[in-house]
Amino acid sequence: MPKILVLPHPDCAPHGAELEVAPGTSICDALLDKHVEIEHACGKVGACTTCHVIVRQGGDSLAPPSDAEEDMLDRAWGVERQSRLSCQAIVAEADLVVEIPKYSLNHAKENG
Repeated sequence: MPKILVLPHPDCAPHGAELEVAPGTSICDALLDKHVEIEHACGKVGACTTCHVIVRQGGDSLAPPSDAEEDMLDRAWGVERQSRLSCQAIVAEADLVVEIPKYSLNHAKENG
């Protein structure tokens, strides 16, 4: 099974995390299932940018972002070439290294 290495984040993963996940799982669901509480204000439908992540390694294994995802990413804080909405990025067979940006554009943190 592929692994996701989550780089340290002060709120979501202070010490980082290493997750083993099943292929076909979104990065967002994988993080939430392993108690890495990434924000997801739109309910994981790709309609906001609160679950924005930067895929530092392994991103070539992911399907390319849709035009709608790219349009949403234009609104994200700190977007980079490797940025993805974690709710839209589906894990394949390769290991990933993921960074959760320090900030999001969300005004209220969601629970669950």
